[in-house]
Amino acid sequence: MNHQRSSPKRPMPSLRAASAFICVLCVLFATARPVTADEGMWMPQQIPALTSKLKSMGFAGDPSAFADLTGDPMGAIVSLGGGSASFVSPAGLIVTNHHCVQGALQYNSTPDRNLMEQGFLAKTRAEELWNGPGSRVFVTVSVREVTADILGKLDPGLSDRARFDAVEKRVKELTAAGEQGGLRCTIASFFEGMKWFEFGQMEIQDVRLVYAPPAGIGNFGGEVDNWQWPRHTGDFAFYRAYVSPAGKAVGYAKENVPYKPKHWLRVSPKGANPGDLVFVAGYPGRTARLTPYSEVKQTVEWGLPRTVERNTDQIAILEKLSQEDKETAIRVSTRLRGLNNSLTKSKGVLNGMIQGGLLAARKAQEQSLLAWIDANPKHKADYGDVLPALNALITDRARTRERDSLLAEICGGKGSVMGAAQTVYRFSIERPKSDADRDPAFQQRNWSRIREAQDRLQRSLDVKADRVLMKYSLAAVAKLPASQRIDILDKEIGLSTEMSEADADKAIDAFLRKLLTGTQFYQKDVRLACLDRSTADLLAMNDTAIELTAALYPLAEEVREKSKERSGAGYRLGPRFAGALLAQSGGLVAPDANGTLRVTFGQVLGVAPRDGLWFLPQTTLQGVVEKATSTSPFKMPEAQLSAIKALRAGKMTPYLDPVLNDVPVNFLSTVDTTGGNSGSATLNSKGELVGLLFDGMFGTVASDYLFDPVRTRSIHVDARYLLWTMAEVDGATNLLDEIEGRR
Repeated sequence: MNHQRSSPKRPMPSLRAASAFICVLCVLFATARPVTADEGMWMPQQIPALTSKLKSMGFAGDPSAFADLTGDPMGAIVSLGGGSASFVSPAGLIVTNHHCVQGALQYNSTPDRNLMEQGFLAKTRAEELWNGPGSRVFVTVSVREVTADILGKLDPGLSDRARFDAVEKRVKELTAAGEQGGLRCTIASFFEGMKWFEFGQMEIQDVRLVYAPPAGIGNFGGEVDNWQWPRHTGDFAFYRAYVSPAGKAVGYAKENVPYKPKHWLRVSPKGANPGDLVFVAGYPGRTARLTPYSEVKQTVEWGLPRTVERNTDQIAILEKLSQEDKETAIRVSTRLRGLNNSLTKSKGVLNGMIQGGLLAARKAQEQSLLAWIDANPKHKADYGDVLPALNALITDRARTRERDSLLAEICGGKGSVMGAAQTVYRFSIERPKSDADRDPAFQQRNWSRIREAQDRLQRSLDVKADRVLMKYSLAAVAKLPASQRIDILDKEIGLSTEMSEADADKAIDAFLRKLLTGTQFYQKDVRLACLDRSTADLLAMNDTAIELTAALYPLAEEVREKSKERSGAGYRLGPRFAGALLAQSGGLVAPDANGTLRVTFGQVLGVAPRDGLWFLPQTTLQGVVEKATSTSPFKMPEAQLSAIKALRAGKMTPYLDPVLNDVPVNFLSTVDTTGGNSGSATLNSKGELVGLLFDGMFGTVASDYLFDPVRTRSIHVDARYLLWTMAEVDGATNLLDEIEGRR
């Protein structure tokens, strides 16, 4: 296959000349149309109502196509259960972000073969690597409103706890009915519980790693460039979905065959250019634009500063461990990357909310709502008591927030031995119940997931990491005020409010030595076998992790019960609060992101992040060269350097931008996105994939709480950089043939 025949040889212009041309182009475009970001992570079925807006932006297609989840392009969009992706071939090939495949790279890495650094390419399907237990691809095939089924005929006199139970019972019944046909069913609430929808998804369980470029491309810039612009990151990778020969979603097996999706996206070799209208389809995680001001204020004053402090400390702890042991470095790698990402975003949100004035703007927004309510007797009768009641719930939760957060860290720390013991112990309590009475997380529909999680945990469980992170958490427990003490830990460790820090430190060290040497839960076979044991049998093991879990269980259960009561109050008050917001706005509003399929749209456009500075909307290979150093995170792979030199020497490529006269790397757009959108398909007006969404900008991440219509931008990797890297750097010609329909 010849990837060079479509572009004539031409000299490379200077970077200054190219930049000047782009700047003129952007200024002309900015004067022609409003330079504003486009708010709205829209439900697909809302898009037809936005036809006039789309037409005004130059869209000539049929907006109703986005509401058809079984057609083009939406039938190609999938979820990874925490990230987004899309099919790009009829043989189940999936494209997503490089940072979304870190779990698969980590699972298949060893100190001698670290795929997270080296990257991976399967030249044949036989070489594709299983992602490990628990990896999933979810293909949404149906959605319907079930508000009446959930909220209809609920007795208004129910207590908050009884209301929670009634709603949970109805959700369970609908879920069970929706899964009769073999789909994975999810019931999700929108507009603070005002609306409810049922989503049916095919749950593909055999997912394999196909291709991920080296870290020097896929994570170029690392944490230094994270959430920043300009970016030069090749944040892309490929999976493949497999099913049984009969086309059924089954677990990993050698005889499985590639899934044949009904729809897949064409990858455009033209990418995206300044002024283009683009759509992003994916699964954004959570936003809080429709929540009360008091909750946002608590997040800004307590939640975010706490995250910044604790993430900073834990990152330092894990980085020190990683430097001491290569195996530990691999085991904690995904946790470390997650902590870093959360830390940077939390700092950005704090900056935007306080220095950027968004917290004050949220307060003014709520005061406007209160004035609107007070100005009309009917509004006052309908909504006047809602905010005070919601604020009381938020205040009540704050009374034990530090204790509850630390208890969650210790009992259920992700990737920890105590987290494993917590799961196994709770499962032993829930399993004997009828399925309808079980906690939703422990219903039979989730049993295979629970087992897979304990299996996969073996690749990240590390006693050294557990020791230092638990010590860090317990040191905070020792400092809890008298009103929030965890009595069982005080007793087990020997802590008291009168102890010196040095004495508490010694007591914690002694406790951890006993705890971590007295548990068998670092052994995979033990954890898996314990999933079949009764509570009495678990306690008879005299395992220290189980004993501590059992001792903490009553308090953990008390916290869960209190949370259920507050949720029941939320089911009562939330819809009324959202109703007030919607009535005041008087127009079409996108619900807060909640992990369900959404569509957002905007234009490829630069931005002025602050006075006197203008960011161009595109970056190129020239920027990669200028940033490259001899050390990580800016160490360019030798193969990429050779490919760039060949391009500079006149080697032709169809991925050269005729205006930039270089290969575009990343671009900015005005689309509205958040965490969970990572890996989302960026589409042009024809429904072709022109890029992948992978990040936002540090200065506007607070848009999760209040959208900034002027400066908000999302960052995408251009399809041309993806294709050029595959063709000229990593030699992934087998995949190029497949993507381009030649295989």
